[in-house]
Amino acid sequence: MDRKMWIGGEWVSAETEATFPVTSPFDGTTLATVPKGARGDARRAIDAARHAFDRGPWPKLPPRARGEVFLKAAALLQSRLPAVAELESRNQGKTIKQAADADLPFSIDNLVFYAGAGRTLEARSPGEFTGDGTTIFRREPVGVVASITPWNYPIMMAVWKVAPALVVGNTVVLKPASWTPITSLELGKVFEEAGLPAGALNIVTGPGGEVGDELSRNPKVDLVSLTGDTATGRKIMEAASGSVKRTQLELGGKAPFVVFEDANLAAAVEGAMVGGFVNGGQDCTAATRLILHRNVRERFLRELLARVKTVRMGDPLSRSTDLGPLVHATQQQHVLEFVEKGQSEGAKLVAGGGDAHAQFPKGAFVTPTVFDGVTPDMAIAQKEIFGPVLDVIEFSTFDEAIEIANGVEYGLAGSVWTNDLRTAVKAANALRFGDVWVNDHLPLGSETPHGGVKQSGFGKDLGTDSLNDYTWVKNIYIDLTGQVRKGWHYTTYGDPG
Repeated sequence: MDRKMWIGGEWVSAETEATFPVTSPFDGTTLATVPKGARGDARRAIDAARHAFDRGPWPKLPPRARGEVFLKAAALLQSRLPAVAELESRNQGKTIKQAADADLPFSIDNLVFYAGAGRTLEARSPGEFTGDGTTIFRREPVGVVASITPWNYPIMMAVWKVAPALVVGNTVVLKPASWTPITSLELGKVFEEAGLPAGALNIVTGPGGEVGDELSRNPKVDLVSLTGDTATGRKIMEAASGSVKRTQLELGGKAPFVVFEDANLAAAVEGAMVGGFVNGGQDCTAATRLILHRNVRERFLRELLARVKTVRMGDPLSRSTDLGPLVHATQQQHVLEFVEKGQSEGAKLVAGGGDAHAQFPKGAFVTPTVFDGVTPDMAIAQKEIFGPVLDVIEFSTFDEAIEIANGVEYGLAGSVWTNDLRTAVKAANALRFGDVWVNDHLPLGSETPHGGVKQSGFGKDLGTDSLNDYTWVKNIYIDLTGQVRKGWHYTTYGDPG
């Protein structure tokens, strides 16, 4: 099926007419052919967004009217949930139960949430701070926002980026990942039918080296928002520095999963299975480092390995499948190289580590993998693998556990498992991560701010905090005296009056 880009309210081909295929990671079939946009296409979209912001109705609409468009979009997406979920599953490789029962409902809830949250935007209350006049603080949209989204949660991440930017009056150019653009284009159709004015949202498909780079460098773009790996984040910051534009970055992660001696091990093992293998491990918050107290490590590992054997790999469109293929053969090879690296470093491979080629010859599968005997300095314990690979690291004391947990360049998310309230609070306070869960791993809601520290980036997705990233505060001063010469004017010229 041929797809088009959405620019200035029209569905268009690339200027060069170039296209590229989007394939299924399960069986290699071509799902769609999409435009291969280049710099010229990115500039067309930026110009459309710039015109829509400077002269269009969207930024000037009252918050209620923008919210109504969001509510219509949410209702439309809800009506198409089964079809869009199937597209998401076929394109990304995630299971249909995750796409249909988690990602799409969360995306719809985001739209509903921001429909209302956009009406609550406020700055500090006005006041007479100098004694002679009233100061008013206005929060205004930044202008044109470039949103660059990843391939692990195509439609959900698109909504996370687009919704808070649009609802406060910005206009947006969205560049989805080239491996997984289909559902982002579907989102464009939803907003079009919901009545979003032309140019308020534009979607350009194509390689990051051209489209993404142009979005980052073009001076007509006021802010670049990226969810992606840390290396890409560095490139975005460098490109954006030329025009001193703002950036909002949600980057990589290497989440610690700290299990203390008194933890409920049954719950912790369940949490590790879900937190570690969510979306095939292709999640920045995935529980990839199992940091276990030495007195529970053996029992925990034994129960974990028994669970790993029950994971059902297969067709992602089957409701009985727990683990589908990774997003692309390139990502599969990347993960398998880390498996080899772990073994060469001396870690003990106790489960998985293969590509399941015999069972799924055309699929980009990696079997659920567990390493034991991992030390904190190993590459598999330091680098983001982004696949179904778990590392078991042992600790003896509280301070050692925190040192291991914090001993990575990332700071996105982590969890602690304990039945002791003091330990839980102490550990949560000590962990340098933007999201810290206690006796659970992964829960996020539309209301909860999500974002990291260190090389996991800065800024927030979700919640009302994200609205601050897409707005700026203007200071307006209104003189109340009517005086021609103010009492302080002599400090610049003349004498005191």
